[in-house]
Amino acid sequence: MSFQKKIKNRISSFLEKLLSAEELHYWQQESPAKFLVVRQHNQFGDMLASVSLFRAIKETYPSSTITLIASPENYFALTKNPLIDDLFVYNKSKLYNPFYLFQLYKKLRNSYDLAIVPATVAISTTSCLLAGLSRSRIKVGPRSLDGAMNQMSYVFNYRIDLNWKKNPDAHVSDFILDIIRPAGIRTRNYQSQISFDEKDKYFAADFIKKIGGEGKILIGIHPGAGKPQNRWPLENFIELIKRGTSELNSVFYITGSRADKEILEYFRINLPKTNFFTDRPISQLAALVASSTLFITNDTGVMHVAGATATPQISLFGPTNPFNWAPFGNNKFFIRKSELMNDISVDEVFQMTKNILGK
Repeated sequence: MSFQKKIKNRISSFLEKLLSAEELHYWQQESPAKFLVVRQHNQFGDMLASVSLFRAIKETYPSSTITLIASPENYFALTKNPLIDDLFVYNKSKLYNPFYLFQLYKKLRNSYDLAIVPATVAISTTSCLLAGLSRSRIKVGPRSLDGAMNQMSYVFNYRIDLNWKKNPDAHVSDFILDIIRPAGIRTRNYQSQISFDEKDKYFAADFIKKIGGEGKILIGIHPGAGKPQNRWPLENFIELIKRGTSELNSVFYITGSRADKEILEYFRINLPKTNFFTDRPISQLAALVASSTLFITNDTGVMHVAGATATPQISLFGPTNPFNWAPFGNNKFFIRKSELMNDISVDEVFQMTKNILGK
């Protein structure tokens, strides 16, 4: 056995002795009031798709408070969200900072009635560790996910086996509730939620005025995606915009961020008169989408932002199961032909666009 592996095993053994919790098999906690949710490992789209968890807590225990530990990659999904009472950003790059460590320590050592570590696509060792270090009377988390055992399940009093295979087409906002269903914490509302204020609305209205979109069919396009296999061809988006502009007299805008630099540059070169709405706060983006006639997007985080609004939406899917991830709502539509995004034609997207617009 290598020296590094020996050290790792000793650390694991020490943590297990230090943080092991008594496993409970029947729910014994009555009317918890202070909740800690540790979800610091997912991207912001996953966080938005999981709002049902926070809503279930608030609906079951209306006077409760929720402290959420998030990450630099996902915390902005829930800024201004009224379901969250206290939001703390766990940033491992700051752990060397004594002041930050003290803040983290104070947050974890608050007296919580119930700590919850959700899991959807992966189990976070860091999340389990933070929950284990917290001063929570009861701790709930995954024993396993899709048959893969959680090596840190010992930190939890209630250890839940999570398995997508039981219902492969379950939506993520439903699946995430499996971690707390044994506690009787539930909701029938799986809709995501983003909050924006009057300043955000003003900013969106000013942008719409500047691009000449007032009183016209206003369509937002998000051509990027974190995973290349989730991207519809850029030339298809350009053809769609050209047809929508000429045949429907629509005004289009493109959303994105610095991560979409090459994609945005492609539009600047091949569609010079493109309207760009980029690198804006999520609340402003949500306000703009909410003021739009239609939003068309790849399967990515912004899809969930648009999904949290009442605006009609077309989401384009390839390798991902849309029944798991597509936004909920009467005006929320998706197109998936195969695992290849290229199999979706411009005609199909344009025809759905016309159907939604009643053209």
